Amino acid sequence: MRYLSIYKCPERTTPPTQEEMASMGKYIEESMKLGILVGTEGCMPTALGARVRVDSGKVTVSDGPFTEAKEVVGGFAILEAPSKEAAIGFVKEFLAYMGQGECELRQIYEAPPCAGAEAAVSSELVSKGA
Repeated sequence: MRYLSIYKCPERTTPPTQEEMASMGKYIEESMKLGILVGTEGCMPTALGARVRVDSGKVTVSDGPFTEAKEVVGGFAILEAPSKEAAIGFVKEFLAYMGQGECELRQIYEAPPCAGAEAAVSSELVSKGA
């Protein structure tokens, strides 16, 4: 099963140090080798972002920074885990590593393959001589 972990933390306005980058890089590499971590990215400060909302058909755009927020999305990860409990265990390990913040963990809906999709791919490969 795949899970989305959304990391929320206090806004950080300075880039990570070289030591923090090296340490996080090692942690990410080890987690990917174990097959737990599928992908991950951190977010730039909210000053560089925007919020886009729609309400009753009216769209509004608010540029960052988002000063009213105590915590912001600091990054995300896609996890591969055999169960929700296993995904929670990985998130606990990550949060202990980070030292602060919280993660919202959501199972990703995995749609079944479309009917006929395999036949279409097979037919395409045959027509290309693969």
